Amino acid sequence: MHAAVRLLGWLAVSFAPAVIGLRFPSAEYYARLNKPSWAPPGWLFGPVWTVLYALMGIAAWLVADKQGSASRTPLLLWTAQLGLNAAWTPVFFGLRSPRLALANIALLWLAIVGTAAAFFSRRPLAGVLLLPYLGWVSFATALNYAIWQRNR
Repeated sequence: MHAAVRLLGWLAVSFAPAVIGLRFPSAEYYARLNKPSWAPPGWLFGPVWTVLYALMGIAAWLVADKQGSASRTPLLLWTAQLGLNAAWTPVFFGLRSPRLALANIALLWLAIVGTAAAFFSRRPLAGVLLLPYLGWVSFATALNYAIWQRNR
């Protein structure tokens, strides 16, 4: 299979959480929440996640494209973090539970750290591509916590 086709496949998979998230309209609920002053406006999340999902897909493609069975564990970790990522929106916006979403995002953060470490060992550039994602999820974890505290 041509490399560009494989890349498109990984990109498509990496955007799965975004497709799931579209089923949970968030604008009204997010607007009504008591948020800290440092919370970004709702419109910013879409562009940020578009870049992050693209970087995640490219990183997975780089690891998958390297020959050998050593890519299996890093890609399993990538799949696990993607599942946790996909679960956050239905929990936060669907169940309207910042508390449960905080538990989810804490697990997601750990899964990203593990995935990035595994990617670094397999393809350093792939690990580097996950660092903006880790940074954003670190910020999002703090925001999730602050929203939970303010909206009990």
